Amino acid sequence: MAPNFAVGAVLMMQFAREAAKHIPKAEIIEMHHQQKIDKPSGTALKTAHMMKEVMGEGADIPIHSVRLPGYVASQEVLFGGLGQTLTIRHDTTSRESFMPGVILAVRKIRHLKGLVYGLENIL
Repeated sequence: MAPNFAVGAVLMMQFAREAAKHIPKAEIIEMHHQQKIDKPSGTALKTAHMMKEVMGEGADIPIHSVRLPGYVASQEVLFGGLGQTLTIRHDTTSRESFMPGVILAVRKIRHLKGLVYGLENIL
């Protein structure tokens, strides 16, 4: 089970987790097509969860959701520190981007035991 099968999105989440160890102020902006019902997205929730693993569960990571025509899926994680900012962003411009992650999961599923949540656990 995975909130996102785009390998780039999974890497963005892992990079955000690493950055959260060093820059403790962050916000997430996730942007999707106007038909997407859930707000915030599963990817944004998973990203915040991964960041809180290193920042502490009490960390405040606001999530901003945008639903507009023209988007497939995009997410930015913005960090702010003394005299610096860091932005980690992933853009999905086509649903084809999910296929390599789906194929990877299908190939590895027979070797997994129990429920595995998150594509990062099989990369």
